[in-house]
Amino acid sequence: MHPNVLLIGIGGGSGSGKSALAKRIQEAAGDERVAVIELDTYYRDFSHLPKSERERLNYDHPDALDWDAILDDLSALRDGEAVELPVYDFTTHERRDEVIEVYPTPAVIVEGIHCLVHEPLRELLDIRIFVDTDADVRFIRRLRRDILDRDRSIDGVVAQYMATVRPMHNDYVEPGRRHADIIVPESTGQNQLGIELLVEAIVGRIDRFVAECAELA
Repeated sequence: MHPNVLLIGIGGGSGSGKSALAKRIQEAAGDERVAVIELDTYYRDFSHLPKSERERLNYDHPDALDWDAILDDLSALRDGEAVELPVYDFTTHERRDEVIEVYPTPAVIVEGIHCLVHEPLRELLDIRIFVDTDADVRFIRRLRRDILDRDRSIDGVVAQYMATVRPMHNDYVEPGRRHADIIVPESTGQNQLGIELLVEAIVGRIDRFVAECAELA
């Protein structure tokens, strides 16, 4: 049975450039043909815990994500159904009341550090990409993001990186690269030619998929 949606997964460490690559593919192919879903939005709802306890949780372990909801939503999109994505507040570590409605598009990009870690998700993906970026670059990007966008302190970011981000990357994220169809070096943005060729290849694959769907309609 021919799928209704082409699912593309982008994995890699925190700060590796996954979101930037997903955005470039979406911009090149067009918003009407590509939707982007961030796995981070599916953090489990820990609002029942005091904020001090929520801040100490290990958000870099795969168990921090609601995998049942992720798989249900992707399966629904693949069946041509719209879904409502949760919205996660990284400042308070809890879900917000609002949701984001996503409608089926010919291609859906799923991006997150654990995108290639969870086997049931990997089995749904048609294309698996791992963004390979040096650890120091990833840390600097994460440091800037967490301070500027998530109201974190330098000491807090460093402590979290050493306690959970780095060990979880070594235990789960990095081993996920062996499941990738494509490994793309992104370090410091110097591999622009490689990124450009990858984007062109993915957009071409989306074009062929859309044409195949039209023929079967």
